[in-house]
Amino acid sequence: MRDEAGFRAFVEANGATLLHAARLLTGDHHRGEDLVQTVLTRVYLKWGRIDAPLAYARRALVTAHVDQGRRRWWGERPTDTLPEVPEPGASVAASDQRDELRRLLAELPARDRAVVVLRYYCDLSEQDTAATLGVPVGTVKSSCARALARLRVEVTSGGATV
Repeated sequence: MRDEAGFRAFVEANGATLLHAARLLTGDHHRGEDLVQTVLTRVYLKWGRIDAPLAYARRALVTAHVDQGRRRWWGERPTDTLPEVPEPGASVAASDQRDELRRLLAELPARDRAVVVLRYYCDLSEQDTAATLGVPVGTVKSSCARALARLRVEVTSGGATV
């Protein structure tokens, strides 16, 4: 029997963090929501058999994102003509900075983007990031250095204030 209350508490405690990480990985709010829904379904199906649900969910988030990137999609495509509605109370400048950050992250290769999101948004150590991605710590270090260098170049050359 599944622990419904435990799963519900897990989602309430970690859902927003997973959603934000998914939005950073995908570069799109709606695709991020779809990704979290997929991951939470996987977590629910294994609930009670996994020792570290948050670590499992993070790993599933990255894996599902990479898997979705491999699929060929012929359906709807997002457009740049409709701006996102700023969150209540958020300034337009803050919203513009978040949009710029998402755009810059979206330009990174999938592994580099995953490393940056896990290291700096999820605040995982290099060892935890390596374990989540299933790669050596050296790969995390080099991917992170490469991604941050590219982001710095983009920020300085484009005049962005991220």
